[in-house]
Amino acid sequence: MERKSASGSIRNKERSKKKFLDAVGKILKTKGYAGLKINDIAATAGVDKKMIYTYFGGMDGLMDEYVRTQDFWVKVTSEEVEKMKPNLEDGGQEFIRHMLLSQFDYVYTNKEAQKLLLWTISEPRKSLKKLIDTQEENGEYIFNLLMESHFKEKMDVYRSIMAIMVSGLYYLNMFASLNGSIFCGIDVNTPEGRDKIKKAISFMVDQTYEGLLKD
Repeated sequence: MERKSASGSIRNKERSKKKFLDAVGKILKTKGYAGLKINDIAATAGVDKKMIYTYFGGMDGLMDEYVRTQDFWVKVTSEEVEKMKPNLEDGGQEFIRHMLLSQFDYVYTNKEAQKLLLWTISEPRKSLKKLIDTQEENGEYIFNLLMESHFKEKMDVYRSIMAIMVSGLYYLNMFASLNGSIFCGIDVNTPEGRDKIKKAISFMVDQTYEGLLKD
């Protein structure tokens, strides 16, 4: 009987935590980050606000857990990379192509991720700084595993190209979602337009590898 009771308590805790996380996402989508107040989150979740402190240690802990569930590159941990079994011989060419294409689609379909991106460039916050640090840690693992030995002294150029591509794909999706769909004559909100962008992603990845390695 005790075992069943303990199991039920764990399930209740997980359900309540999910309600809080879902409430953060709902408020972020409808009211923006300015609407993320502890009383409003608790009311939206339908759970006593004291449980935020019990389950997450407070608002910062809740925000930390929420951003980990939404950001694309935070999810690309060393464990996840190992599961993908990337080709170590091509310098990560196919791996980074796949990841950039996946990022492009993920942000386009995830409104919470879009709001989170806006939040990261709109106000300083400890949980958001932690998000950026985690992104960088995951990126550094990928660079060291797949690209560092491949590009050697040209690695800084490779890093700079990836910075432009990652940020550019973020921006294209944000622009298409919020203020219009036409960018440089490409309608990013249509399947045809998105397919053109994806072909350009593959082209830029291939040109980066060919251009940096031809000397």
